[in-house]
Amino acid sequence: MNRIIMSAAAVTGVLLAQTASAQTQTDNMELSASVSSVCSVAAGALAFGEVATSGATDGTAAITVNCTGGGAYTVGLGNGLHNVVAQRKLQSGANLLNYDLFKEVAHTNRWGDAGAELVSGTGSGADQTLTVYGQIASGQTLVADNGTPYTDTILVTLTY
Repeated sequence: MNRIIMSAAAVTGVLLAQTASAQTQTDNMELSASVSSVCSVAAGALAFGEVATSGATDGTAAITVNCTGGGAYTVGLGNGLHNVVAQRKLQSGANLLNYDLFKEVAHTNRWGDAGAELVSGTGSGADQTLTVYGQIASGQTLVADNGTPYTDTILVTLTY
């Protein structure tokens, strides 16, 4: 029995000696990641339909912007293919119709491609829909398009 107790004591002593001699060191591992602003833009068509013979003719279109959350952006609208001194014009053959694009339904703040005419926003990581409010001014001489619709193309510029 003494042998068992002495053997057990010897094993315990060896284990304690090994535990006592073990050492531990620690260090911190630094981690990092970056998220860049990334955006996309998609512009829908604006169809005015039949132009009113009296009064203005209104129409709307949607521009969809998707930017990384927190990313600032601006959207500008060019003056179109047929503009004269920044007056946007729809064209059918030699015939022209004045129109413009606005930031709000009241048609008071022009949506252009510089300065205060830009629309600004902050990305959310989800689609954001911006509405373009178009208007063909009243009081213009209307000439039938004879099967060739009045058209124009606007350059939409997303800056982020």
